[in-house]
Amino acid sequence: MRADDLDAVLEIERASFSMPWSRGAFLYEIQQNRVARCWVMREDSELVGYLCLWEVADEVHITNIAVRPDRRRRGLARTLLGGILEAGRQRHLRQVVLEVRPSNTEARTLYESFGFRVVGRRRGYYYDTGEDALVMEADLQAAQPGTRA
Repeated sequence: MRADDLDAVLEIERASFSMPWSRGAFLYEIQQNRVARCWVMREDSELVGYLCLWEVADEVHITNIAVRPDRRRRGLARTLLGGILEAGRQRHLRQVVLEVRPSNTEARTLYESFGFRVVGRRRGYYYDTGEDALVMEADLQAAQPGTRA
């Protein structure tokens, strides 16, 4: 992700979340946060999705993932997430963690399909609604779901 991607990123962000990140938040992640990594996905040169994470020691913390609403349900988020998880495995990272709203069943289903499981709850995490966040994690070195160990 580059600064000149942010108009398209912010359009997706605002369409996807009730508490969207600001331009400044994305700029901080891509220009100043030394543990942050952000990627965009393009189709025919059009930005259609993105994923941001923090990499600390041997862990990955996914901080943001979204796909354009008109491009959803086509496997793009699965491709983004799967690529990040595979890169983490190849680099021998140990685990990946994220927070998700309990009401976001589509995201939870996606994460569970990659072997994520709920390991905790952050009470009142989302200040717009007071909704809790489920903390989900996956072991990157375990056998991938649907494969043999």
